[in-house]
Amino acid sequence: MTALLFQPTRIGGLTLPNRIAMPPLTRARAGQPGNVPTALNATYYAQRASAGLIVAEATDISPDAKGYALTPGIHSAAQIAGWRRVTDAVHRAGGRIFLQIWHCGRMSHPDFHAGALPVAPSAVAFPGQVWQIGPDGQGGMVPCPTPRALETAEIAGIVADFRQAAINAIEAGFDGVEVHGANGYLIDQFLRSTSNRRSDAYGGSRENRLRFLLEVTDAVIGAIGAARTGVRLSPRNRANGMDCPDSIPTAVEAAARLAARGVAYLHTNEPGDDSPEATAVRQQLRAAFPGPIIVAGGYTRERADAVLAAGEADLVAFGQAFIANPDLPARLLHGWPLNPPDGRTFFGGDPQGNAHGYTDYPTHAATGEQPA
Repeated sequence: MTALLFQPTRIGGLTLPNRIAMPPLTRARAGQPGNVPTALNATYYAQRASAGLIVAEATDISPDAKGYALTPGIHSAAQIAGWRRVTDAVHRAGGRIFLQIWHCGRMSHPDFHAGALPVAPSAVAFPGQVWQIGPDGQGGMVPCPTPRALETAEIAGIVADFRQAAINAIEAGFDGVEVHGANGYLIDQFLRSTSNRRSDAYGGSRENRLRFLLEVTDAVIGAIGAARTGVRLSPRNRANGMDCPDSIPTAVEAAARLAARGVAYLHTNEPGDDSPEATAVRQQLRAAFPGPIIVAGGYTRERADAVLAAGEADLVAFGQAFIANPDLPARLLHGWPLNPPDGRTFFGGDPQGNAHGYTDYPTHAATGEQPA
């Protein structure tokens, strides 16, 4: 019998040929000016079209959403056209692709906002850093300032931006979108009591902290349908001042609310460990969310097989392994060796050009090694 990892499954209206997902991976290679996807981006994603599902990199819903240099957007006509090149290339190669849409919130810098402070649920300082291009053209991590708290009246506009981004993504040919509610960005900032100190309808109680996520999800569902809407959460991610004591119960409640809305899938990003807490959280999320669950976080073939066999997930996402191995599903299936990823080229390429460490990783066939 074929291992679960290589058996087909369904997400929304899509039939996936395997349970191997490519998660959203920020690579900082959008074309300039305008943060527009290019032919190089199309090549990169098409190379990896054998994934059961590709979730394309986190993409700005508006100019105000930006938090990193050279990340793409989905709010201009040029960006929509650029992403259409990507989706056409992936679909021609037989793949399926969703777009992750985000607002970085306090994980940002005034350089991206004409000197204005980034926004957040509350004006809470934190130890975060974002990737920025310096005057010398070299990239590096820079600290984030204390953000400005959003006025209540501003929140509806951001919800509307998520809705329009979803519409734009479908126009660009994506099979669906993934709402980014994880990893310390704006939606996650609303979910956590450490970053959300509000006293209005969006802060305080768990119900209130969930409000922004659910308003965004409802807006996206209303625009493109639940079958084309996924959501990502990261309840065990405690980095960047996100160590909220209520994060896991909040995520479990969110999962139940999302299940009731019939979203296409729940995607979790977790630290790559096999601790009892990790297992317990996966089990709690599964009990709350009977639909398709994607897990990500340092998974190997062996750990993926185990979590699928336990029924705690339906797909497993492989991040760095997919960066370095465009033919990852075949390599995992046949036990072929994996190319090691070069962390120096994760963001923005290097002096050898944006293709280096991006589209020039070889397939197993190209290495000249004989198949096992």
